[in-house]
Amino acid sequence: MLMIHIKKYYENITNDEIPTKHYSSLAVSPVHIHKNKKCHKEAILALGEDIVSHLHAQRPAVKVTSEMAPGKVAAEQ
Repeated sequence: MLMIHIKKYYENITNDEIPTKHYSSLAVSPVHIHKNKKCHKEAILALGEDIVSHLHAQRPAVKVTSEMAPGKVAAEQ
C-alpha cells in the first residue's frame, strides 16, 4: 500500500501520471488478501520498477564527482 501512496503523492505534486503497465497487468492490489505472498511480492517489485523507470525518464541521474564535493569525505576502514 505504501508504494501506491508514493505513486499517488508523486502524481499529485507533479500532475504527471506514472504509467504502470507491468503492475496493472498482474491484477494484484494491496486489497487482494486472497492472493499469495509470491504474487504480492511480484506486484510490489513491478510497481517499484514502473515508478523508478518513470522517474529516470523524467530526470536524468545526477552523477557526483570529486569536484562537486565541498571537502574531503572521511571513509571508515
